[in-house]
Amino acid sequence: MRIGVLGSGGMAESLGGRWVEAGHEVVIGGRSPERSKELAARIGAVAGSPADAVAFGDAVLLAVPAAVAAEVLGHAPGRVVVDCTNSVVPGRYVLDEPRAAARLASASKAHVVKAFNLCHVDVWRRPSLTFEGKPLGVPLCGDSAEALDVVRELVRSIGCVPVDGGPLERAELLEAMTAFAIGLWVGGADVRSMFQTVP
Repeated sequence: MRIGVLGSGGMAESLGGRWVEAGHEVVIGGRSPERSKELAARIGAVAGSPADAVAFGDAVLLAVPAAVAAEVLGHAPGRVVVDCTNSVVPGRYVLDEPRAAARLASASKAHVVKAFNLCHVDVWRRPSLTFEGKPLGVPLCGDSAEALDVVRELVRSIGCVPVDGGPLERAELLEAMTAFAIGLWVGGADVRSMFQTVP
């Protein structure tokens, strides 16, 4: 698959690198040409501009700060966009901008799928994404069946399991859950203990 990555930070490196290793073609289009070139060389991708990344990809990973996400993506009608951003107020762990993914979809006219935002970047940097014998589950929220199929394939290609989270309007719940979980993690809580399988 052809994947454009908007960004050149930790999420762009960790997910972009995994996709390169999985055999996908990746173009890194960060806001800094120098950082994009450095990252592309490091993970075996190709560097380009943000516009190059959007035009290239069968899917586009939006891995920039949430505050500039809409600006960097721009108008991208019909594109499959994976939104892994989190708009969280530091220290308070509440949402800075509710309904971020839905707003992004409205502004860009893209087929936005909220995914890969629940785990910290260090999880994606781990050698294995299997925990206690089970592959990591990745919640997905989106409205386009075709876009969801594309993102499910991206999830599976790095050894994870897609978890259907419902339509894009439910992405705000995933965004809020992430903010809540970050606050718990920072406080030292074992978040996994809250989610047990019903017998």
